[in-house]
Amino acid sequence: MTQEFVMTIARRTMEVTFLVAAPALGVAMIAGILISLFQAMTQLQEMTLTFVPKIALTGLALIIFGPWMLQMLLDFMVEMLSTYPQLMLQ
Repeated sequence: MTQEFVMTIARRTMEVTFLVAAPALGVAMIAGILISLFQAMTQLQEMTLTFVPKIALTGLALIIFGPWMLQMLLDFMVEMLSTYPQLMLQ
């Protein structure tokens, strides 16, 4: 196993991790910004006003993007398992 091969696997792992996490984190970030703007305009500082919508929207994003996220993880796992025999030959 060469250093280049290990770095390739590490880079690919980071890419897949970012792509799988991006939908949920993006929705939570956008919801947080919009809720913060709403709170600043209305001067409402209620904690549940920030928590409940962000949780609901993040859950909705996971439901919508879940099949795509699972497919990305499955493709990555198949890719990793298919390179396993090459590791045994080196």
